[in-house]
Amino acid sequence: MMKPEEQIKIIKRGCSEILLEKELLKKLERSCREDTPLRVKAGFDPTAPDIHLGHTVLLQKMRHFQDLGHQVILIIGDLTGMIGDPTGRSEIRKPLTREDVLKNAETYKTQVFKVLDPDRTDIRFNSEWLEKMNVMDIIRLQAKQTVARMLEREDFKNRFTNHNPIGIHEFNYPLFQGYDSVVLKADVELGGTDQRFNLLMGRELQEDDGQEPQVLVIMPLLEGTDGVKKMSKSLGNYIGISEEPRDIFGKIMSISDDLMIKYYELLSSIDAEQLEQLKQDIKSGTVHPKKAKQDLAREIVERFYDTSIAKTAEEEFENVFKNKGIPDDIPVFSLNGNNDELWLPGIMKEAGLAKSTGEGMRLIKQGAVSLDSTKCTDPDEKYPAGSYLLKVGKRRFLKIEP
Repeated sequence: MMKPEEQIKIIKRGCSEILLEKELLKKLERSCREDTPLRVKAGFDPTAPDIHLGHTVLLQKMRHFQDLGHQVILIIGDLTGMIGDPTGRSEIRKPLTREDVLKNAETYKTQVFKVLDPDRTDIRFNSEWLEKMNVMDIIRLQAKQTVARMLEREDFKNRFTNHNPIGIHEFNYPLFQGYDSVVLKADVELGGTDQRFNLLMGRELQEDDGQEPQVLVIMPLLEGTDGVKKMSKSLGNYIGISEEPRDIFGKIMSISDDLMIKYYELLSSIDAEQLEQLKQDIKSGTVHPKKAKQDLAREIVERFYDTSIAKTAEEEFENVFKNKGIPDDIPVFSLNGNNDELWLPGIMKEAGLAKSTGEGMRLIKQGAVSLDSTKCTDPDEKYPAGSYLLKVGKRRFLKIEP
């Protein structure tokens, strides 16, 4: 096993904060001395069916721990997902049904192993222990914190100040997440900067239980393709790891040069020395940012597919953007003579270019849709039935045939 000081260097890469680093060093020293891996925990609520690159920031850090010889425990929050994480919310989150949660959880179980090593990953559902709690167990857990403590949390405090409702059940979310750490006797918990309150709750509950408190490894949030807001499916600025390879490649190529460096730091497998050299080469002009971005896009597509598919995605990108061409394998949507006129949001939904007609309408209003190279601006406009080339965003094409 690598020396603790060397492990710390790898663990710190890309981190926003480690609470507390001296505690982590002690845990690593004991781990080496006793040849016992640390128990490293991270939780994901299956609120949507697909994992995007924002999720993989934590997964990638978990993989770092695995490569250092530690055991990762991935919590699928099937019960907490039905409560709804209040983090960053200005209103009560609509709870998911058990059916939704379990369906999404199945896709998570498949997708996480595109990053994690299955042999060093223990997947647990927190309903396993939370559902066994009776009313008195929950009351005893709630008694460990006060309303005043909960209102220290920024989102709760803002909602309280603005007279926006706070559901009593929402106070249980950080308590349950913290209790997961007690049950699993976690040595380390990973989470984003927006999870700091929940992560600290785990430390407090472990100490109250007489356990050695977990160390917190807090990771920055990854901005989406807009370069401004946290990557999110609801904001449409995400890059899903199960998307078409050409879409993943193209979306990564669309990010800014500045954001590219952050993507490298949080997502790439190149080591710290190589990353530092890349930064210097870009600054000096030895490496063009576009070349660096293509290398990153290729690496990401290779990770979730393979080398051959990544090469094809890169070639297609060059064809579409450099040579002003369009892909050779554009899908065809046939009207089969059933339409006298076209309503694009409906076509986009049926063809899988939008999840709903509402999303299709929003894309048109945002100027992201064109028909035969003419930008569409009115989502209610109808077009005569005929042959068209529909383009959504920069990378998605559809041939419409009568």
